[in-house]
Amino acid sequence: MKKYILIFFSVIITIVSINAQPGYVPSKEILKARSDFQDEKFGIMICWGIYSMMGDGEWVMHDRKLDWQDYAKLAEGFYPSKFNAAEWVSAIKSSGAKYINFVSRHHDSFSMFKSEASDFNIVDATPFRRDVLKEIADECHKQGIKLHIYYSQLDWRRPDYPEGGRSGKYNGRELHSNPESYFAFMRAQLTELLTNYGPIASIWYDGWWDRPDQEWDMDAQYSLIHRLQPSCMVGSNHHRAPYPGEDFQMFERDLPGENKAGWNDKTEISSLPLETCETLNGMWGYRMTDQNYKDKKTLVQYLINAAGKNANLLMCVGPQPNGEFPSLSIKALNDIGEWMNKYGSTIYGTRSTVVSPQKWGVTTHKGKQMFVHIMNADSTSLIIPFSGNRLKEASVYTTGEKVCFKQNKDIISLNFSAVPKDDIDYIVELTFADSIK
Repeated sequence: MKKYILIFFSVIITIVSINAQPGYVPSKEILKARSDFQDEKFGIMICWGIYSMMGDGEWVMHDRKLDWQDYAKLAEGFYPSKFNAAEWVSAIKSSGAKYINFVSRHHDSFSMFKSEASDFNIVDATPFRRDVLKEIADECHKQGIKLHIYYSQLDWRRPDYPEGGRSGKYNGRELHSNPESYFAFMRAQLTELLTNYGPIASIWYDGWWDRPDQEWDMDAQYSLIHRLQPSCMVGSNHHRAPYPGEDFQMFERDLPGENKAGWNDKTEISSLPLETCETLNGMWGYRMTDQNYKDKKTLVQYLINAAGKNANLLMCVGPQPNGEFPSLSIKALNDIGEWMNKYGSTIYGTRSTVVSPQKWGVTTHKGKQMFVHIMNADSTSLIIPFSGNRLKEASVYTTGEKVCFKQNKDIISLNFSAVPKDDIDYIVELTFADSIK
C-alpha cells in the first residue's frame, strides 16, 4: 500500500487520456461475478513477502532506502517453516470472510509464486522453494473460498520500469525506461496467474498512482484478463472513478464517500460494486512493533458501516516471516467470526437502502427485510426517513420482541421502552409488504 501518497498527490499532475478497455461490455459471467461479490461482503487480504523478515512493513525497502541488490539478499534466508495453507484458509473462513486477496507481487518486485517471467520469486530465489500461492489456491478451492489476486503495477527493482515514478528513487536501481518491455513482463505474469492457479475472482491492481500520467497498458492487460478468465473481475486502487474495463471500485482506508485518509477527495462513487480496504492494526505487511490492533467493536462496526454504504470490507493480515499469522490477528479474526456467526444474515447478500447513514447507524436490506443497525442511539425514539413501501412488522433481531412503530408518508418512527443499546450493534428487523428497491 501507499505510505507517501499524500506527498505524491501534492504534486500538480496532468492526467493524459486513459483508454483503459475501450468499448468494454461486461459479459454475463462478469455480471454474475459482480453480483456474487456484492453478496459476499467480507474478505481478507494477505500482505506477505520477504519484507516480513525486516519486521517493519511492506514499504521497508523504500523507507530505509535499501539498495535493491542488498534487499534481494533477504530472499536467500526466507524460509517460512510454519506456513500452512490449510490453517490460513481455515482461520480466514472461520472469520466469516468469503474471499481471500493474496498479494502475489508487491512494489519490491518479489513474486510470491513460481514465475518464468522473473527468477526473483519464492520458488527460484529462496531455500523454501515452494509455491505458496499454489498451496493457498488449492486450499481456497477445497474449502470454498474465492481467491482474488493483488498485483503491483509499481516496481522498485526492474530497470525497464517507466521513468518518472515518485517512489523507489533511492534504491540504487539504474533506470533504463522501457515501458513496452515492462508491460510485456506484466502480461506474462498475469497470464501465469490466470492459467496456473484455477479460478481467480479478480485481479486487484495497485501502484497506478506512482505514474498517473502513464497509460499502463490497460487495454491489453484488461482484455487479457477478461479473455483468459471470463468471470475474473478487474479493479484498480487508483483513487479515481473506474475506467472502462474495471468491474468494481475500491476505497483505501475509507468508506465510500469519506476522505479521512486524505486519498479520496476527488473520488466519485460509481454504480459498480464497492470495496473498502483496511488493516487489523496500523500496517498492511508485518511490523513487529505494531501491536495496536483494532478491538472487536471497531472491526465489526467498520464491517457494518461498509455494508450500510453498499460496500464490501477487505481487512488485511500481515503474516510473520515464519509463515504464521500474528496471534493478535488470529484473535481479531475470531472476534469478527463470532459476531458474523450470529448476525451474518443481516450483512451477507444485502444491499444498502435509500436510507443514508444516520447518526444512530445504518440500514441494510434484502427482499422484504430491512435491517436497522443501531450503533449510537441516544433516544427511545428512532426516525428512519423512508417511504413508498408499507411496513408490516418491526422486531428485535435477536429476540423477536415486537417494536412499536408509526409510519407516515416520509418517515418510519420506531419507539422503544428504553434507549436501544448493545455493545456493538442493536439490530431491528423490519418486514415490508413488498420487496425493497
